[in-house]
Amino acid sequence: MNDNHNACSSDRPLKILVFQEGGRGESKVKGIQRHGQNQFDITLVTIDQPLPPVVDDASEYLPETISADLVLDFLKHPYLSHDLALICQRMGIPIVASGKKTTVDGTHTPPVCCALARHRELGSYSRCFGAPEFDVTIKDGKISEVIVRRGAPCGATWEAARRMKGTSVEEAPVRMGLDTQFFCTADPSNWDPIWGKSPVHLAADLHRAALVAALKTAQSDDDRVNSPGAF
Repeated sequence: MNDNHNACSSDRPLKILVFQEGGRGESKVKGIQRHGQNQFDITLVTIDQPLPPVVDDASEYLPETISADLVLDFLKHPYLSHDLALICQRMGIPIVASGKKTTVDGTHTPPVCCALARHRELGSYSRCFGAPEFDVTIKDGKISEVIVRRGAPCGATWEAARRMKGTSVEEAPVRMGLDTQFFCTADPSNWDPIWGKSPVHLAADLHRAALVAALKTAQSDDDRVNSPGAF
């Protein structure tokens, strides 16, 4: 399995400011650093202290101004997430707050990190991380190579893809879904009533569907190459 070394490329490293409570963003930061091809300059802001149910003044926990190309929100407290989104809106900084419900315009809120669509304003982060994309090579009915073009910031996409080599075309989608669930770091107890799934199950469905699409493309290419008169 080969990582894609061009998807994240940019003229300069993207400056990302990550906000988290406890260690909620740790796996994502590690995944971005590992699979981001040194294209991201990450600063991590951690809030460790217990928070009251209602936060009237977020200035005790959040900075007044932010200097970054992109903000990632892995906070748990809805009041802090809301105020962080307002700061970013005021300063014109894009923010990704996966799984959050917000009324602040300009905040990207995919149900899970690996459901993020491509957005030009998110720069190289959006090119490298979000809804999974694969290139697959098939030989004798089995997967011989998987190239990850885009994947989950936690790194689950790359870890699951590594296990696909040698898997039959028929078995691969199911295995991709199961392996994604194993490596996914989302909270499985955070059931979404709209999607009717936990984030982990939704991540599995997204990866399985992406692999199915890649397999269909690979099989079509293989059929064209091997058909009479292909050349």
